[in-house]
Amino acid sequence: MHSQKRGAFFLFSMYGSEVIKYLEEWAPPGAAWKDDNIGLQVGAGDIKIKNILVALELNQKVLNQAIKKNCNFIFTHHPFIFTPLKRLDFQNDPKAAIIQELIKNNITLYSAHTNLDFTKDGVSFELAKKLQLKNIQFLANEESNQNKLVVFVPLENVAEVSDAIFDAGGGIIGEYRKCSYQLIGEGTFEGSDNTNPHIGKKNKFETVVEVRLEVLVHSWKLNSVVRAMLSAHPYEEPAYDIYVLNNKNSNYGYGAIGSLETPMKTEQFLIHIKQKLGSEAVRYTPGASSKIRNVAVCGGSGSDLVKNAIASGADAYITADIKYHTFQDAENKILLIDAGHYETEVQILNIVKKKLSDLVKNTNVKVFKYSGSTNPVKFFNN
Repeated sequence: MHSQKRGAFFLFSMYGSEVIKYLEEWAPPGAAWKDDNIGLQVGAGDIKIKNILVALELNQKVLNQAIKKNCNFIFTHHPFIFTPLKRLDFQNDPKAAIIQELIKNNITLYSAHTNLDFTKDGVSFELAKKLQLKNIQFLANEESNQNKLVVFVPLENVAEVSDAIFDAGGGIIGEYRKCSYQLIGEGTFEGSDNTNPHIGKKNKFETVVEVRLEVLVHSWKLNSVVRAMLSAHPYEEPAYDIYVLNNKNSNYGYGAIGSLETPMKTEQFLIHIKQKLGSEAVRYTPGASSKIRNVAVCGGSGSDLVKNAIASGADAYITADIKYHTFQDAENKILLIDAGHYETEVQILNIVKKKLSDLVKNTNVKVFKYSGSTNPVKFFNN
């Protein structure tokens, strides 16, 4: 940020790169589905932010509103560019024409998709909160995206090495930060003529009191954490190990599950969903229980998690894009509800707007949520 004085107050300038860094600390790109095209879609991070518009996806109406409100940074959940573009035909291709208009107006477009789906307090958590569920947790946690870093450090250097690891993003377990395990022992070494040992002398066998320092590291943070550790470590050749783990990750996962404060009958619960999500209609198949208390959800297309929802003991599961045979398989096992792709995902824009508003509160930047609907699905009632 850069500051400028206005009256008795200092107002800061905000740059696109700062907004992107803030978003990616919340929803890291490494947490996304590997084939997802998240992140910067069009533009650059070095622009000075005027205003920000958040929308579920980008179309011409969203772009028009961004220009009208003097927004030069657009956040969307759905990536605008998902498959590779073979050409940019500004005259005949509406998507290409939007890209041309983004470039002409110097607007940066950024998307957080499955990384925001899989993050705590992301899409599914916000959907669960909108439905007034309590005690929310992941329906299924991600696995195999954590490592254990073990490094051996002289006793007097443990604080600076561990601080470097923590600052780079290591040592996070759930809601806890700076988590480590330390065990004192003895290390031995003997340096050759080509060494310059931090402790002892070359060509002399040394025994040193060292600490075995262990931390958990998310896989997408591993390289930066190791670099930080090596930079802070006093040894020329630090000894360290990296273990790939199969642990469930408490901070990243799929869907969400929680409970209603007061159980509802099926019809009452279906009305509750329509009212809270603004769904014009919902599709469903009856479950095993006429009373709904434990509820699983997944914003967007979550049919793959139906078995998880049943195994969790949920009375109902709410998601979107459910196929006929999926309904058939779930019948009389769980109240399975298709509340709409748009309706189950658009709720995330409220928390995105709030987080970005908090980020820019000491600036002139304003954050707007798209005031229209980008939902292409319509219902005909006659």
